[in-house]
Amino acid sequence: MPISEFLHDDKAFDPRDLKAVGEAFTAALAKLGLTGQEQLAETVARRIIRAALAGERNLAKLTAIGVSMN
Repeated sequence: MPISEFLHDDKAFDPRDLKAVGEAFTAALAKLGLTGQEQLAETVARRIIRAALAGERNLAKLTAIGVSMN
């Protein structure tokens, strides 16, 4: 499932940043074993999107934020 399903405005990110956010989302879902679990995937997506909107662009950091339980 692409992270774009959870973005209200994908124009908030340039294509390179959107790619990083999407890759972080995919990696976080894989680490958590959440493939096909839409409600939990949305929580992960929201964490990553919030961090990216706040300026984080590092793929590893975005992934870590997505899998964190805070």
